[in-house]
Amino acid sequence: MYAVFGALTTVVNMAAYFLSYNVLHIPNVPSTIIAWVLAVIFAFITNKLWVFDSPSFDSQTLKHEIPTFFGARVATGILDVLIMYLAVDLAHMNPTVWKLISNVLVIIINYVASKLVIFRKK
Repeated sequence: MYAVFGALTTVVNMAAYFLSYNVLHIPNVPSTIIAWVLAVIFAFITNKLWVFDSPSFDSQTLKHEIPTFFGARVATGILDVLIMYLAVDLAHMNPTVWKLISNVLVIIINYVASKLVIFRKK
């Protein structure tokens, strides 16, 4: 399930980045952040409900899941922005290729964090 929703999260991220950067002509870093925000919201809902089967929305569960999920995603979001800044803004490399490379790395790190910390079974 993580592969399916990871792929869908990547589609959300790539589409949002493409639209922001190529269609709306928003600069690279803000486009990366916009794509990150939309992908993280999508990922939280899908990971919580279908990937890691954590259907509870009680306050105790959410007090753990929300800060750990978004905290981990902020860390990998910073990594994504850094990769995109270095590759696109500084090295003038292909933004689509580097967005895909960055997404693969981020997905792997996010899976490990989600499996071992955020949605772990007690």
